[in-house]
Amino acid sequence: MKQQTTRLIYTALLLCYTGTIRADGAVIDKIYRPYVQPLEQEIELRALTQDDQPGRDDHLQLYQLAYGRSLTERWSGEIYLIGKRSDEESFEIEGYELEALWQLTEQGEFSADWGMLFELEKERELNIWEFSTGLLAEKEWGRWSTTANFVVTYEWGHDIDNEVESTLGLQARYRYSSALEPGIEFYSGEDTRALGPVLLGQIRLGGKRKLKWEVGAIFGLDDKSPNKTLRLLTEFEF
Repeated sequence: MKQQTTRLIYTALLLCYTGTIRADGAVIDKIYRPYVQPLEQEIELRALTQDDQPGRDDHLQLYQLAYGRSLTERWSGEIYLIGKRSDEESFEIEGYELEALWQLTEQGEFSADWGMLFELEKERELNIWEFSTGLLAEKEWGRWSTTANFVVTYEWGHDIDNEVESTLGLQARYRYSSALEPGIEFYSGEDTRALGPVLLGQIRLGGKRKLKWEVGAIFGLDDKSPNKTLRLLTEFEF
């Protein structure tokens, strides 16, 4: 079983790196962990604001509202409603997304834990589709946890040139307590090289209910990157 899982991981890595890949600039988002919690449901809200966008003079705000649940011991799924707002445009629903996470290995089975992410997104008013496949990895070093997300996205439709893009997100956090985990995140894409501090934690509400939260301030490392990105995530699990 372990040999089969190892071959599957190597195959996924090969698929992620095969072909001509051009990275997208919009890469700052949630860092996914490669785990599924059985018999769990969740409601998630993400908010992100960026200023000094490449080619833009206004501030951009993105919002995502999702409902998710575990489907099996190794699979979970979520459905997203995506909204956008800027200084020049009022809030509007921009698109919809379906997401699935596949936990490839048991936690602690190998030196690192592995998972796969699959996303299908559709623009609401334009004929633009996106399908993403991501490789997720996490490894513990004492009280430190490091997580990596490598995602390849294919875009197609009548209102966009078909293209393949890739993004990379890295996170290192210190497990000070379940309520507070300080960390740092790095993001890379064609128009983004960004780094900044984050705080994560969770509050237990009794039974299986808990509230997870994340807040981060990510700063661009070059002239192409957004100058500053603030991201917030809250997740109610039950």
